[in-house]
Amino acid sequence: MTDLQGNGQDAVLEGRRISAGDAEATIAYKLRLAQILAFRSFEERLADRGRAPRYLGLLAIIQSHPGQPQSRLAEAVALRRSSLVTILDLLGEEGLIERRPSAEDRRTNGIWLTQAGEAMVAELLAESRRHDAMLTDGLSPAEIETTLRALDRMIANLRDGEAG
Repeated sequence: MTDLQGNGQDAVLEGRRISAGDAEATIAYKLRLAQILAFRSFEERLADRGRAPRYLGLLAIIQSHPGQPQSRLAEAVALRRSSLVTILDLLGEEGLIERRPSAEDRRTNGIWLTQAGEAMVAELLAESRRHDAMLTDGLSPAEIETTLRALDRMIANLRDGEAG
């Protein structure tokens, strides 16, 4: 558990939290630590759901934008297309997605959720809302909104930095 009082104790060694030194004062370090802890907590709750919890963001994008080509999906989740192909293959093997020829461009396939994929996304999103409630316990609605806006700005800065 991360200490939210800001006394710089995050890593664990021999049962005691130890400081990451100067990294404690960086947003990148805190974001990465929070991501690791949140990801692990969410996946552990849903270990019986296969690989789907790991790729909830991708599955939710496919649900919201069915039929998108792999290249657009890779861009949306900030992955290289080659990495996404492997993930889509795994999700296809689990029966959660399917590739269909694009109506606009016969050279590409669109990605769609199967019925099982739709059901899985609904189930995982419900669990994600419960997980978010745990993550934000003790934060006011205004603090949650401020955090979301700050994260959106950081994501936009990073995306802009990649493009420029």
